[in-house]
Parts: sequence; C-alpha cells; structure tokens
Amino acid sequence: MSCLMVERCGQISFEGPDQNAIRVRMLGDGRLRGHTVILSERRGSYPLIDLRLLNNTAQQGETGSRRKLKRLLSFQRYCHASRLLSSLSTHTHTSLHLLDEDYHAQAGHMLSKVGTWNFDIFLFDRLTNGNSLVTLMCHLFNVYGLIQHFQLDMVKLHRFLGMIQEDYHTQNPYHNAVHAADVTQAMYCYLRESKLAELLTPLDVFLALMAAAAHDVDHPGVNQPFLIKTKHHLASLYQNTSVLESHHWRSTVGMLRESGLLSHLPPEETQDIEHQLGSLILATDISRQNEFLSRFRAHLDQQDLNLEDTHHRHFILQIALKCADICNPCRVWELSRQWSERVCEEFYRQGDLERKFDLEISPLCNQQSDSVPAIQIGFISYIVEPLFEEWMRFTDGSELTESMMGHLRKNKAHWRQLRQEPQPGSPLQEEAEGAEESGTP
Repeated sequence: MSCLMVERCGQISFEGPDQNAIRVRMLGDGRLRGHTVILSERRGSYPLIDLRLLNNTAQQGETGSRRKLKRLLSFQRYCHASRLLSSLSTHTHTSLHLLDEDYHAQAGHMLSKVGTWNFDIFLFDRLTNGNSLVTLMCHLFNVYGLIQHFQLDMVKLHRFLGMIQEDYHTQNPYHNAVHAADVTQAMYCYLRESKLAELLTPLDVFLALMAAAAHDVDHPGVNQPFLIKTKHHLASLYQNTSVLESHHWRSTVGMLRESGLLSHLPPEETQDIEHQLGSLILATDISRQNEFLSRFRAHLDQQDLNLEDTHHRHFILQIALKCADICNPCRVWELSRQWSERVCEEFYRQGDLERKFDLEISPLCNQQSDSVPAIQIGFISYIVEPLFEEWMRFTDGSELTESMMGHLRKNKAHWRQLRQEPQPGSPLQEEAEGAEESGTP
C-alpha cells in the first residue's frame, strides 16, 4: 500500500442541502497506516504548493486510493505532534499555569492594555514566543468569565486553542496566527463599544472571539480564484462558493469536536454554536461585501436595529468581524504599513506561482505592475472606507471609531504620497538619479 491513510478523531458530518459531501476527514494528529509517508510536517512552506495536489482532476489510471487521498488532504495540515499539545499531555500541571507564571512581565503589562487601539500585536507575539493567539484568547476568556460560564475544561481549551494556532501557516506573510490574534484584539475593542457591551450575552462574546480567532485557520496563502482555476478539491467540494471561508469553518468544527471542548454541552446547543460560528466566518468572504454593506446601510437608514433581538445582534457581530478582518488601514501607520506590506507580499507570491506554472496572473498579484501604494489606496477607497463609514454611524461616532477614521485618512494620504514618489528600481527613479548626477533640473 503506497498511499497515506489517516483516521482523525474530529470527523465532520454535514447533511445540509448545500453540501456535496456527507463527510470530510481532515489530516492532523492522527494515526498513519501505509508504507509511504508523503508529508513530513504539519505545514509546508508556501509558495511551494504542489500543483499535483492543487489539481485534483482524476488522471487516467489513477487508483481509487489516490483519489481518496486527494479528497482527504487539507492544504498543509501535516502529521506530527504539536509541541504545545504534547506538552499539555505530558506536563499538564505546568501548562495550566501558562497564564500566570510563564508570561514575561512585558507581555503581562501589554495584556492590561489589550483594549487600546494602538496595541502592537507584533511585539506581543514576540513577547509570547509566537503564542499570541493562544495567550490572547485565554486572557479574554478569563476577562469575560467564559470558562466558568460554559464550564470549559482548561486542558481541552488549551488543546483546542493550540490546534487552531498550529493550523495557521507561519510561512504565510499575512494569513497567519498573528493576523488571527490581531483580528481577535480588534473584535475585543468592538465588543466594548458602549452600544454593544451591555447587550451582549456570554454566548455572543464566545462566538465573536472564537470566530475571530479561527476565521482564517489553515489558509493556504492563495485566494479563491486560484483554487478554482487549479481545480483544487475544495473548490469542487464547496461548489466554487466561499471556498476558503467554508474550509476555515469546517476545520474549526473538526477541531472543536476533536478537542472535545464542547462535548459536555447538549448536542442541540453544540450544533447551534457550530452553525453560528459558520455564519460569522462565512461573512468574512470579501465577495459578499456589498451584500452585507447594503443590508447594514438599510438598517441604519431605517433605524430598525434592535440589539435586544438575537438575530440583529448576530448580524452586528458579523459586521464587527468583517470590520476587524479589514481594520489594518485603521491602525496607526507603523502597524498599518507592516500589514499592508505583508498582504501584498502574499499577493506577489501567488503571482509568482501563477507565472511559474503559466497561469493567468490574478489581479493585484503582479509585482511588476501592482504597487503596494496603489493596492492599498484602492482597498481603502472601495472596501474599507464604505464599511467603516457605516460602522461610525452605528456607533454614533464613538471615540474609538473617530480614532480609527482619523488613522484611515492619514494612512490613505501616506499611501498617496508614496505612490507619487519614484519606487526603487523604477524608470522614474533611474531618470531622477541620472538628472541629479548630470546636474540638470
């Protein structure tokens, strides 16, 4: 037997009419059977994505086992024991004191200011030795009393959060666990808005934080059009609709079940949590931006939002998650610029991969023609500003929103100025340098 077979505890079953698969099994910390292990790490180093795995068009003579393997593979979830999860199983008592003994003094000090908008997630990630997402989530769960309210087992909670953090690809410049931690911190700031804070239930907060932490889990560093044109098995599985977001959601559900975090709750309650998480995560699909923006604007125009209504609160949580997901241009310039350069680097890597395999280069992914300032100006103008202008209306111009909008305007001006300046290696710069050397104006 030459193929890899895996049995994973966190099996996912879906019976909804919109799914074309009854069961999805995902690679992870499972048991291996077979003689050839084709994957040696939990995650690979994107952009070295093997197009033989991306293209799951059945080849003539391909065995049923090989086709089955392609269906079972998630992007880069390789089979090796996580150091964090291993330590939980062998040093449980030590790990349970993660929050109050193992933090550096600086990280603890930063957590005391986690609700401030200028929170530096990059510094926090360094201070926590790359465990910013687990650390932040544990802290926020304690702040809100969610562990006590839902009677969560600490070992299972750490195991689940460790799985989530591990399944983000550290090789992605942008879509990694630091981005997830940044979105979670932004979501916490939004949950504290006076218009929301007093009306949110513990379940609302639990769902909001969980969705923020897991909204991009196992992201491959390429976008949906790339998966569709390479005929990836996930594009087929989710019928070319919200492919990545559906995968993030299903992966999260699988890890919830594998960790047993909610196993003590009634099945109907667990199922409701899983579906509400899906509704929140699926809302981050950027292709649905106009759908949510139009609905949000209509509610504000008609002044018919009732936050005592469960469905209205859930909709606002969807909007809050969308805001948190794209809030980078609203951060202080030093942080915002780092995020902008990271996301463009990820775009450019996809473009390089497309060029290497003679695929059409996707919009915004051509480093030769798509500059970082141009990409950011367009992103701010057409995606960020329209959404945050409505969020400002919703919050009645709160102090936080005023601050975010101020940063957004300044950052846009910065990018406009940078776009006008000659870029290193560009013809304009070479011409300017030549003119300077010759002394001509």
